Amino acid sequence: MSSSKLNRILNQAFGVFLGMAIAVWVLRGFGILVFLPGGVIWLLVFGAIAMAVLSHVQKTWWRY
Repeated sequence: MSSSKLNRILNQAFGVFLGMAIAVWVLRGFGILVFLPGGVIWLLVFGAIAMAVLSHVQKTWWRY
């Protein structure tokens, strides 16, 4: 797998995790997803942060 393809996949994963976290947070605030615990939102946010860090590390440190 090439470096640019891996970076694109990591960036897409970051967007998906962040989008899901925001959507769950907003829907929970409106009272639609009240059954989900707050930890789910934090897991999605931390997943997004992890994807962003991995994308940055892959782009700057891992030279193939």
